[in-house]
Formats: sequence, structure tokens, C-alpha cells
Amino acid sequence: MSEAQSDELPAKGWRGSREGWLDAAKAAFLQHGLDAVKIQPLAGELKLSRTSFYWFFKDREALLDALLVDWEAKNTGAFVDACTAYAETIAEGVLNLIVVFHDPDLFDPRLDFAVRGWAHQSASVMQRVNLVDERRLATIRAMFQRFGFPSNEADVKARAVYLTQIGYISMQVQESTTIRMARIPAYVETFCGIDPTPSEMARFHARLRFDPMIQSGDSKTANE
Repeated sequence: MSEAQSDELPAKGWRGSREGWLDAAKAAFLQHGLDAVKIQPLAGELKLSRTSFYWFFKDREALLDALLVDWEAKNTGAFVDACTAYAETIAEGVLNLIVVFHDPDLFDPRLDFAVRGWAHQSASVMQRVNLVDERRLATIRAMFQRFGFPSNEADVKARAVYLTQIGYISMQVQESTTIRMARIPAYVETFCGIDPTPSEMARFHARLRFDPMIQSGDSKTANE
């Protein structure tokens, strides 16, 4: 066997990694649904033996549970970080949170959508989703309270922010980045009662690598 041929094959006894199995399961889940998350097809995708799976997971249920743990850690962890991040005003705090929904490195909307679909098939998953929603809402509510909003008002505002964003995901709203970015200041004012300052919007755009001047120019060119 040539060196090139040997490089194409896994080393003898190689079992992959827990992360590799989990990533393959997530990809199958997102592309084809829950029924696609099965050990033998995943093993074929990874070019590993079926028995390799059992070095990392007890069974398929353990893999599915790991998918949920990964979803909670990534998507909900980003909420906590955003809502506790430094902000000079509540408007900037809300912008910090909105960044999460626009940055796939922080929050995976496809995964959130898929898990919510899964919850309609499983009472235990629905219970887990409900608990995650409550945790996220509590985190947003605490942010509003930090800026002096009374408990009841903070709760309503937290729900307005969160349910609007989850609605975007659940309805799979299709709109251009330019249009969505143009609506952000009005959303912020609606959510918290004050307009974001130009400097706050500039920091928001910078975090998302969005240049309103370039986007505006592209839109004009497209319409000419």
C-alpha cells in the first residue's frame, strides 16, 4: 500500500471522537430530521465501525440527550453572556442580545428550530424546551430589572423581545440583511422605550461586520 493510500484510511483501532460523532449527529438532525440520527448511518458517514460508537455513548438515547445538552450550552449560554455583558443603557443591552440572533457563531437558529420541532414529538423534550425558554426569559428579565424597570414591566418587555425573535425563527422569516438591520432601531425603541444612540448602533454594526453605507449603496445599485 502506498503512503497516499494509507493516508486515506483511519489508523487501525481508530474510533473517532465524541465530538466527531456528535457533530455528525447534529448535521444529520439538521439536514434530515430526528429519524436520520441513527448509529449505523452515522458510522458510515464517519467511515467508522458501528462498535466505535459505544466507546463514547451508551446508546442512541444517550446521543440524542447529548444533542440537547449541546443545544442548551451553545444557544442558551449565548443569552446569558449577552444579557450580563456591559451596557451603558438598556438600549445597548437589548442590542447586545439582538447580536446573538444574528451571529451563527453564538446562536444556531436552525438548531433551535429543529429542537422545537422535535419537542412536538416528545413530551420530555417539550418539557426541556419549556425550561430553557423560562431560563432565557429570566435572564432577559433580569437585564431589564438591572436598568431599573419594575418586575412586571421587565417581564412583559422580556417576553416581547424574546417571543419576537423566536417568532422569526419559528416562522422562518425571509428578509434581506439590509431590511432587517434598518428595522433594528425601531425594534429597540419598541422593546425598551428609548432609541439607541448612533455610537451604540455603530458598535452593534461592527460586531456583526455590517456596513450600512456599503449595503445602502448595493441596494441603490440593484434598484437602478
